[in-house]
Amino acid sequence: MTDRLRKRLESERREIEELTASELERLAENSRRVAKNALRTIERDTEEATGRMRELLVKAWLRPLIVGLSLWLGFFVGSWATMRWLARSIQDWIETAAELDRDIEDARRTLAQLEVDTWGIVFHEIEGERFVVVPEGALADPPWRVDGRPALKLSNE
Repeated sequence: MTDRLRKRLESERREIEELTASELERLAENSRRVAKNALRTIERDTEEATGRMRELLVKAWLRPLIVGLSLWLGFFVGSWATMRWLARSIQDWIETAAELDRDIEDARRTLAQLEVDTWGIVFHEIEGERFVVVPEGALADPPWRVDGRPALKLSNE
């Protein structure tokens, strides 16, 4: 009976070992599945958190970037417009000065022509008295002088 008992115990022990090994394998498989699921969940949650963090960082940098670009653009456009206005004002002033120079030169030519046409005779009035100022040498002994030039006095009537 000891032999049979031994065989039976041996058989039960093998059966228990096989059942235990089977249960351990099943437990290991379940543990692997749970660990894989947990790892996938952690990875997914980490990716979602990283995505949200990226969005926050983009938003955090986007506002100052837009404000900075807006300020830069405002300064740039304002400076450009001011420079264009100044350049146009200077150009207008130069053109006006050139036009005035032409007008002055025309007036000088006209005055020179008038002096030629009138032989240098000028009408002058001093305190209600009228004089004709003639060119130097036109009168041998001038009775009056106006501004150092010989002159003839006109009657008051």
